[in-house]
Amino acid sequence: MQSILQKTTGIGPTPVHPENLDGRVAVVVGGAFGIGFEISRALANAGCRVIMVNRKEEQGAEAIEKIKKETPTAQVDWKECDLGTLSQVREVFSSLRESLDRLDFLVLSAGINANQYGLDADGIDRHFGVNYLGQFYVCNQLWPVLRMTAKDPSNPAPRVVFEASEMHRTAPSNVHFASLEEINNPSLGPTELYGRTKLALILLAKYGLAGKVIKENNDRIYALSVHPGAVNTAMQQQWKDAYPGLTGKLLTWAMLAGGRDVEQGAYSALWALTSPKIEEQKMNGWYFSDPDTPGKESSQASDPVLGDALWDLSERLIKSKLGDDALVDWKA
Repeated sequence: MQSILQKTTGIGPTPVHPENLDGRVAVVVGGAFGIGFEISRALANAGCRVIMVNRKEEQGAEAIEKIKKETPTAQVDWKECDLGTLSQVREVFSSLRESLDRLDFLVLSAGINANQYGLDADGIDRHFGVNYLGQFYVCNQLWPVLRMTAKDPSNPAPRVVFEASEMHRTAPSNVHFASLEEINNPSLGPTELYGRTKLALILLAKYGLAGKVIKENNDRIYALSVHPGAVNTAMQQQWKDAYPGLTGKLLTWAMLAGGRDVEQGAYSALWALTSPKIEEQKMNGWYFSDPDTPGKESSQASDPVLGDALWDLSERLIKSKLGDDALVDWKA
């Protein structure tokens, strides 16, 4: 519906089509499907080298074929990784870290929609593991190459962009990010589980990366989170699994009927990745609800104490699963 309105009336998110990204390098987690694919496609068509990371090989092959058909000279590759398996995240992204000589854009767009409670391969709520913790660990593993890129004054400042959501407002009111026991709470509903992960991404960008790592290191890197809008992707079908019966069918219909197309859903992230305004106005840690539109965060998303608790829990969980040496030094 929103795509039709934009074509006929101009109403909708401001279109963003990057240009002249030759020599730049991007890693797009979730980059072969849905919104992530549209981000990968736009960056690759602008001359950026793009490495897409997804769980399913067929998605990667299809994504590369589509991009190459549009731009035969596009530099695009694909890597397999399940973000719900922390050991695989370490294996894939440590290898990427060693192979890259620069990294300009890191996009965290992987995830599952609101769905029934379940555990990932590490015994962690799968929403939290895939949508948040795996992506936290990706940032950690790739941080040294982001820092290396930032230290060269001839390079534009690297940017890290998380696909958050206005759904962060549906996080449980009593969230503390205190323990694994709190995270693994089967009494939470699908929307609460999903909303909690989107809250976590906003907190990570604002208080974790921007407020803690970047500020303490004096890194020339920008960490941002964005809301893509309600987007017509296959993820909307998960409402049927989240709420079996008529409720799930109605939610799926409503999202698909009123949503944006996937290209529109990519605009917020593409703007955050490429707009000169971010660096000119020092907008580190900001949350945007549309291109060039700062979002109005919930009180939880504006709580530095909650941000610190999330950071501590994230590091504790990864070390508990992979050992004390699992995390790369953020100053490396």
